[in-house]
Amino acid sequence: MEWLTTHLAGFFEVIQHGGNALMNGMTDGLTAIPMYLFIAGVFIIAVVTSPKRWGFPIFTLIGLAIIANQGLWNDLMSTLTLVVMSALISLIIGVPLGILMSKSDRTQAIVQPILDFMQTMPGFVYLIPAVAFFGIGVVPGVFASIIFALPPVVRMTNLGIRQVPTSLVEAADSFGSTTAQKLFKLELPNAKNTILAGANQTIMLALSMVVTASMIGAPGLGRGVLSAVQHADVGAGFVNGIALVILAIIIDRFAQKLNTKPGQNLPDAKKRRWIVIISLVVMVIGGIVTSFSNTSGGHKKVSLGYVQWDSEVASTTVLAQAMREHGYDVTMTPLDNAVLWQSVANGQVDGSLSAWLPNTHGNLLKKYKKDITVVGTNLSGVKTGLVVPDYMAVNSIEELSSQANKTITGIEPGAGIMTSAANTLKAYPNLNGWDLQVSSSGAMVSALEKAYKNKEDIVLTGWSPHWMFSKYKLKYLSDPKKAMGDNEAIKTIARKDLKNDDPETYKVLANFKWDTKDMESVMLDVQSGMDVNKAADKWIKANQKTVDSWFEK
Repeated sequence: MEWLTTHLAGFFEVIQHGGNALMNGMTDGLTAIPMYLFIAGVFIIAVVTSPKRWGFPIFTLIGLAIIANQGLWNDLMSTLTLVVMSALISLIIGVPLGILMSKSDRTQAIVQPILDFMQTMPGFVYLIPAVAFFGIGVVPGVFASIIFALPPVVRMTNLGIRQVPTSLVEAADSFGSTTAQKLFKLELPNAKNTILAGANQTIMLALSMVVTASMIGAPGLGRGVLSAVQHADVGAGFVNGIALVILAIIIDRFAQKLNTKPGQNLPDAKKRRWIVIISLVVMVIGGIVTSFSNTSGGHKKVSLGYVQWDSEVASTTVLAQAMREHGYDVTMTPLDNAVLWQSVANGQVDGSLSAWLPNTHGNLLKKYKKDITVVGTNLSGVKTGLVVPDYMAVNSIEELSSQANKTITGIEPGAGIMTSAANTLKAYPNLNGWDLQVSSSGAMVSALEKAYKNKEDIVLTGWSPHWMFSKYKLKYLSDPKKAMGDNEAIKTIARKDLKNDDPETYKVLANFKWDTKDMESVMLDVQSGMDVNKAADKWIKANQKTVDSWFEK
């Protein structure tokens, strides 16, 4: 892996930049089509391709309207781009490979175990080479999706061609057909339905990778599902999940309409074909018109990465909203902590407000210090440690014995605080036999809420500022050995060349500072049900002088 990333870095970079340009262009094109026109066009196509059946067209209309009503339209278009590109590339690779397998038993013997490996390997594993080769974003998401979704179309193409009746093949041979003529005029037409069934499965598998791909920065509906899981937000998870189900059903039904029996044609097929073409042309024209009407002066583009912790969501959203008000085009990308540091180091992310130093993320700073600049401190006096409800009769880590079933409830495995907690288990002999439970920040708070309500023992990995200290009576356990670290600060980090490439943006990042009360006020608004962008806007309006100071030149 290291050899490939070192010696083929230029090759991977070309694919990354080319793929980003292509897929961003596709997403921009889909987004440019007016929402009402897109829904109407898809509805008309559904009506035309479903004669005398109104169930699917009505479902399509209502389903897309629900997605639009929930403010998920742009995410839907990003997801559609990822699925279409993944499925298309899988088909381009898979169908020829399946043909080759059907013509050669040796090729089948070689490829079959590889396909078995690809199908049985957990999808999360494919994120590792994807990030190593292409960094973060939609390109590694597509790469991982292709590996996961490719096997069905290869297998079904091979199967379909091998199942063509031998008598038909012999008849073609007797008439002097060439290999190409047999393939394109006999075998592929007879295997069409089997191949299309494999293609349909490939599309569905690509769609199933949406949430997994969001872990490495792929945009779309999967990002909303992942965020909901990490914050235990049932409502947001349900809405984004329903949107994915609606998209899956629509794609599946349209794909099935291509799988027809020989000689099966819709009445007035030519007329219906023209209606579909006209609908697509109108949608494209609408997108072109919208693109020209929305063309304006270029905004300075900035990418901010963050970890899906409540504190980092609050700070990153506030700065992003403030920068947008000052004319910046800001992209916010949620990432796993280790991936975030790697992305800043390799220049795919301009900066982040999520570095807890010197202890929690100290190892990551040592690893990437040559490629990262610590811009400054954006919040002082933060703290990490083991936290318990105040009704528990322990005040020090040394006093823990068998409380909470000898379990420390933690958050995401990549978080620095989890490393500190693991070191704490080793540092204190009385914690021998204790377990560190991996979950998410949202799941940890849900466990706290349940235990607090029932007055049960619970030990958490905690940090402040955090809204849970305002909602519940909690206390830090003293840490005589400083295994969880001492008081820290949240630092702003940036890619190494940002100061030279964009000194104005660098200065904004350096100027960004606020205090614990500011952060907690935004987090409490979000926890109370307010949209995070609205909570950020509320704080900005109430603290305009502070915000203006961030942009002083």
